[in-house]
Amino acid sequence: MSSAGRRLRRAVWVGLTGAALTGLLTVTAAAAAPVGEGSVRAAAAARTDVYIKDVTADVGTEPHSHNPLWASPDIKVCPTAVECAVSQNPIVGATNFIFVKLRNAGPYGSGTSSGVLQVYRTTPGGGAVWPTHWTQIGAVNVVAFAGVTTVTIPWTGVPGPGHFCLLARWVSDSDPMTFEGPDISTNTRHNNNIAWRNVDSVALTPGGGQVVRPFAIGNSLRVPSRNDLVFAAAEPLQGIGGRVVVDLGPQLFERWRAGGAVGTGVRPVGRTQVEIVEPTKASLGNLLLNPGERVEFSLLFSAEAASNREVSFTVTQFGPDTAGARWTDLGGVEYLISAGRRQ
Repeated sequence: MSSAGRRLRRAVWVGLTGAALTGLLTVTAAAAAPVGEGSVRAAAAARTDVYIKDVTADVGTEPHSHNPLWASPDIKVCPTAVECAVSQNPIVGATNFIFVKLRNAGPYGSGTSSGVLQVYRTTPGGGAVWPTHWTQIGAVNVVAFAGVTTVTIPWTGVPGPGHFCLLARWVSDSDPMTFEGPDISTNTRHNNNIAWRNVDSVALTPGGGQVVRPFAIGNSLRVPSRNDLVFAAAEPLQGIGGRVVVDLGPQLFERWRAGGAVGTGVRPVGRTQVEIVEPTKASLGNLLLNPGERVEFSLLFSAEAASNREVSFTVTQFGPDTAGARWTDLGGVEYLISAGRRQ
């Protein structure tokens, strides 16, 4: 039998096996075919193109200029195996379910596609180096037919505090990655089979104290880098009596101070804390990060008044990347803040 015949038989076997084991087979990152090997094999086969939306307007073009990259509408977390209308924060210690939509076909191929859908997590924030800072949640073999295929991956034993960045990767011999380097932002923009979701709901009780969320910033370069944190709200948080305090911790606060305490719309309020006093546009700048380093700090949310509105508040890391950009979006989180009435 010719090599082409053997590849065809193998592709059919993989498709049938994937259909039988969907939702059951877990594949480790090490078991996935390296990008280079997939590119060689795909050259002799029909090119398929499955994509996952980075933003609502995404049609699978590589690369694209849409932002933010880290709020994919095609990744959703739900508390049950029935898909929910709106993604929710995972429940710690329980089995949650991740829903990912695979769209076939994109602009670079056609036909039924077989591959592995992998989902990873990391601490919310920016600068997470691939694959160093990512932990695999699960993976399943999938056959993606024409149209939209919704894949469900169980997420068992969710660790605390229950707030994560999620990354979905479609790995297929007939739909190879353009490239993958250490920058998740660059990988996501240049590969339509990678998508990223960093959205967190923050439910506040008026006068009920602070709600804490983790955030991390990192440096994927092999040299030290200077980075900024930019804070932006869709409307002033004062409308719900809201307050946001950034606790940088001793190490990062000292680096901020040593870098000149560069900032706008902020004021120090403690030994390691700064308050966002202009939440529609504020920043902390000139934060030094060592090569490959990722530093975690805390965001403290509180509200004094009840409101029937939900306010979007984003925190984004900007800095240099391995593609040569001097100041680009390295990742962030959208916090959807609500302040219900005290029970």
